[in-house]
Amino acid sequence: MTTLFHVNAFSQRPFGGNPAVVVLGPERPTAELRAMAAEFNLSETAFLTGLGNAHYRLRWFTPTVEVDLCGHGTLAAAHAIWEAGEAGLDEVLRFETRSGILTAVREGEWIRLDFPRIQLSPLTLDPAYAGALGCQPRQTLAAGAKFLLELGSEEEVRALKPDFHALRALPGRGLMVTAPSSSSEYDFVSRYFAPWVGVDEDPVTGSNHCALVPFWAERLGKTRLKARQLSMRGGELRLSLLGDRVQMAGQALTLWRGEWLLPPKA
Repeated sequence: MTTLFHVNAFSQRPFGGNPAVVVLGPERPTAELRAMAAEFNLSETAFLTGLGNAHYRLRWFTPTVEVDLCGHGTLAAAHAIWEAGEAGLDEVLRFETRSGILTAVREGEWIRLDFPRIQLSPLTLDPAYAGALGCQPRQTLAAGAKFLLELGSEEEVRALKPDFHALRALPGRGLMVTAPSSSSEYDFVSRYFAPWVGVDEDPVTGSNHCALVPFWAERLGKTRLKARQLSMRGGELRLSLLGDRVQMAGQALTLWRGEWLLPPKA
């Protein structure tokens, strides 16, 4: 049987955080996974196959492509496993992924994920990107295949109204925009735009914080941070930098469960 879970990750509000569909069931061909993700049409679908002893194979798809790393999809997957009783609440979940072994542990109402740190490097970015976003970045950096733009204030990040047609005309994978928080409740804020992979604005992007955490840890002189992503739905993360690893904790809420009735294609 293949079970479906619709989970809001990085929030406990019914209409907050980042929604993902979690598919728990047998292996299926990549083409079928891609078609299912397009059918669900959320920013991410997480596909889980049990390997025994709280060990799973995990793959993530946007409506158009498979991705190497996804924070909210992993959080949603871990939440679904525990909610379905597939693993004990005190067990450490292990996921085999394109980015190596990832783990998840339960800490009360929070789930803590352990992810690889993403290295940042200097980048001279074509001004057309900032023009399409409608901002003047203080600096730009490369974070793997994505671009990181630092702005001067939270208000500037909130005010962005990207021209997605202009962005799609440029080469890219994703643009993360960040600034210090104007609230004492958080250390920094961000937004993320990825029209190149079928996601104009992602509500909450856990994987981006693998780059944002070391960026802000260096500037703020601290390794334990709190962050908020300023999409319309919004979400919050508790974060730690531990050498070459980034730990992120979030909450999640299941809105519905169901069953996929089609058997795997041969």
